[in-house]
Amino acid sequence: MSTMDLRLEGNVHILTLTNSENDNTFTLDVLNEYLAALDEVESYKGNTALVVTCEHEKTWSNGINLPWMTSQSADDVKIFVNTLEEVFYRVAMLNAPTIACINGNCYAGGAILASAFDFKIMRSDRGRFCYPEVNIKIPFTELMIDIIDLIPNKHALKHLALTGIAKTGAECLEDQIVDALYPMNELQAATLAYATELATKDRGTYTTIKRSMRKNIARHRQ
Repeated sequence: MSTMDLRLEGNVHILTLTNSENDNTFTLDVLNEYLAALDEVESYKGNTALVVTCEHEKTWSNGINLPWMTSQSADDVKIFVNTLEEVFYRVAMLNAPTIACINGNCYAGGAILASAFDFKIMRSDRGRFCYPEVNIKIPFTELMIDIIDLIPNKHALKHLALTGIAKTGAECLEDQIVDALYPMNELQAATLAYATELATKDRGTYTTIKRSMRKNIARHRQ
């Protein structure tokens, strides 16, 4: 069963997460769908941008599907974690502008994934952003630390990572965790407008600048 849908609107790729009944959580099959979508965006000829949104008005992504993961063998869990890191890395280093359109809760691995995007636009009236790893006893890997370190406000990042606090959209904007807030009825259109503008940027130049700014992440694949 597909858990996401990729479409092209103008020059913008829009990846809509559709696995709302499972809070858009990650299993190995879900991660492989992300990788296939990223392959398609990467191979697109011409300038573009990627938006990841969801059809659920409550949850953007709650990260790892823990019941699924605990049912896997140790070897399968290792494969899963390696694939999860590959998704985080590929999003962070994608050869096009990226925007996370966060129209619901963004927790744990979902929040780490959102951190990998170039820009984050969040719903103003609902949803929380949270790294609960300290509370659920799942430490960040080294790559994950470098991904969340893309959050520019290091004071806010310290509290997110070490206390597991959940922040509202307004708090996220104040703490520079997200770039903009919109009410739900304006969120999708505003995000698409911003992505459309980013899609006019020369892709090669944009990618070179972005990757030069993310050398700590690039080292994980050297």
